[in-house]
Amino acid sequence: MLPGSVVPRWAIHRRMYDWVLSWAHSRFGTPALALLSFAESSFFPIPPDVLQIALTLERRSRAFFYALVSAAASVAGGLLGYLIGWGLWGGLQGLFIPHLFGQGAFDRVGAWYQHYDFWIIFIAAFTPIPYKVFTIAAGVFGVGIPGFLLASAIGRSARFFLVALLLYHYGEPMKRFIEKYFNLLTLLAGAALVGAVVLLRVL
Repeated sequence: MLPGSVVPRWAIHRRMYDWVLSWAHSRFGTPALALLSFAESSFFPIPPDVLQIALTLERRSRAFFYALVSAAASVAGGLLGYLIGWGLWGGLQGLFIPHLFGQGAFDRVGAWYQHYDFWIIFIAAFTPIPYKVFTIAAGVFGVGIPGFLLASAIGRSARFFLVALLLYHYGEPMKRFIEKYFNLLTLLAGAALVGAVVLLRVL
């Protein structure tokens, strides 16, 4: 135990990570995946990919079903984040800042929303950028709900179905590859997609 019984944040996250993985061997694995995906979109720090990967390796034939569960529950959780920002932010702000994200990051997201609302939501939904910051900020800064839901659905589905596709075809070797490089690959893919759209508009 550390002096003063203070547990570092990394240790807390490690315990959460191990607890999430433990559900992969439970008969409640699918409901746990849905709840995790829902919660991660507004307040929980561990991404649902962790459990989705573990469940898929247990039953690769259900890879795309698990992706659908992750995507649907994550979008629903994103709507909860939006509603927190829209109607409850005044009372709950102290619970989120600085414990889940910083004030500076939140303010930057608000500035981005003024110019790139759809694309910012899509990139946050698809890449490892903390999606919860963007769902809550979308409510605080009044982003339109239809565009928010559409961007979230496309981005979250693309992310989770990409994981499912890779694991379905390549299994355990792809798990190691995803754990090592997936964050970088999604960032590059998101940047490439946005760049292509910008180029098309210019042309």
